[in-house]
Amino acid sequence: LEPFSGPVEVQMCQSILPMHANHQGELGAGQLLKWMDTTACLAAERHAGMACVTASMDDIQFEETVRVGQVINIKARVNRAFNTSMEVGIYVTVQDVLSGVTKRVCVAFSTFVAKPTGTHKVSLKPLDIQGSVGEMLEYSLASERRRLRLYNEQAFKNLMKDYNNLQDKKPVAPVVSTELTRVESIELVLPPHANHHGNTFGGQIMAWMENVATVAASRLCGCYPSLGAVDMFRFRGPSSVGDRLVFKAMVNNAFQTSVEVGVRVEAYNCEEWNEGTPRHINSASMIYYIPGRDTEKQTFPEVTYTTLDGERRFIGSIVRKRIRMHAELTCVLQVGVYVHEEADKLSLKVEMKVKTTACYAFSLLADLRLRPQWDQNYLSCEEVEKADEEETIYHIKCTTVNGSKSRDFVVLLSKRQPCKNGDPYVIALRSVTVATVPPEENSIRSEVKCAGFLVHEIGYSTCKVSYYNQVTSGVLPYVEGNIAGWSKSMEETAMSCITFLEQDLLTTQF
Repeated sequence: LEPFSGPVEVQMCQSILPMHANHQGELGAGQLLKWMDTTACLAAERHAGMACVTASMDDIQFEETVRVGQVINIKARVNRAFNTSMEVGIYVTVQDVLSGVTKRVCVAFSTFVAKPTGTHKVSLKPLDIQGSVGEMLEYSLASERRRLRLYNEQAFKNLMKDYNNLQDKKPVAPVVSTELTRVESIELVLPPHANHHGNTFGGQIMAWMENVATVAASRLCGCYPSLGAVDMFRFRGPSSVGDRLVFKAMVNNAFQTSVEVGVRVEAYNCEEWNEGTPRHINSASMIYYIPGRDTEKQTFPEVTYTTLDGERRFIGSIVRKRIRMHAELTCVLQVGVYVHEEADKLSLKVEMKVKTTACYAFSLLADLRLRPQWDQNYLSCEEVEKADEEETIYHIKCTTVNGSKSRDFVVLLSKRQPCKNGDPYVIALRSVTVATVPPEENSIRSEVKCAGFLVHEIGYSTCKVSYYNQVTSGVLPYVEGNIAGWSKSMEETAMSCITFLEQDLLTTQF
């Protein structure tokens, strides 16, 4: 997410005073979350034209510490509107007044749901995207992030069912019981804690959650930990003025230099309070670090569980960490996968940073017979006819998917070298019909409408390879897992392609 401006943008600017800070003179994470939620809510309501409530806030990574005397700037913008919900991007920076230096604090994505009055049905107006390339990209990525939220939730459930196969086992050495870190705190929701719709302000709930989580983490390490990340706030239900909110926090697990704290929020009205029947309204997992000298993070004591609930939390934290590490791995490996939807068209783009010359990458990608070496979906690829030096027809046979017949494609590959400096190398693919390759009974003849590669030179021995594909019914079975968010096969294929392009084939084959 880039800094932005536009018709649906809302900005908040705050000078950090001692009343906003903790005992160390740093802006409290709870206060920052309150400001972020307020700004995002107003951006959502500006687009919807009606009341909106927070449904969730995605994972947040805090990159900078904000101190008293500095100025915080929060920008929020609706990235995409769906039927009754919308994604709001939040961009937070801090400026040092004396030096004028501005640094990024965090980026977050919140989901808001429109709440009309009465029985009126909601149908949010689509976002009118006429801004920068960055705004258009965020619009496309909003749909992908929505799918990934569902994928991560399902992946977590599947891994929890299979937790016995995890390598991380209960420690044998003497360790600290997570039960010793348990914290419980109660808050009575008063009018100052309510938003302008009468419900408990979501930002206030997040601030209270951060408070009890910090206490739980400090009980383990015996010092003042710093909140480094939040693994999604998920609002399960509303609360209102007069409710009693009970916050329960406990360390779930410790991972050497970080610790995960789980927080659960239960709400009671007067009747529920007397009957002892709570409403579960929110949950989150927060990651803490111990700031050390020379910017190095110190280690936490090892922990273990002594109850069934503690075991569930312990294993759940391992699963969440693995999901986070899997997502971070894609970023580290310089692979980006993007989905773009427009009318009835669906297109994919995969970007790869490759440590080889653009000319060399072009020469390998332009010979489609080499693709089975790095693309697991290709069983074989044979040259059918060579029209000239720039155009060749190939017959591709692909793997089976979900037990159906295998598919094959007959495509025309056209390649073009740059006309001038700065232009990319171009490889274009589209389906053609040739009499010499009739359809086969044991496979499904499928179509490639528009696909190919652009290879840009970005240095003497580095290039950017971009793969494009307008998805057809024949291509969809091979990419639907990525589109839905439950598969990473495209990222894996991209990494295989990078490895293939970076190895010196000219010396190993001859």
